[in-house]
Amino acid sequence: MMKKLSPRHAVIPAVECVACGTCVDVCPREAVSIYKGSYAQVNDEICVGCGNCARECPASIIRLEARR
Repeated sequence: MMKKLSPRHAVIPAVECVACGTCVDVCPREAVSIYKGSYAQVNDEICVGCGNCARECPASIIRLEARR
């Protein structure tokens, strides 16, 4: 049985991310991680689109998008 995903998810542009880790700290599902110390990335299978990361991002680069 396939797990139903939330209708939206977080998107973090790697070229703008400075890997501060704020999004990692505020994600209640542990869906965000820092990739090789360079930028944050979202595990789309875990992200529920709560928006915590987007609200708390000091650079305001994280956005929520509808899943395709």
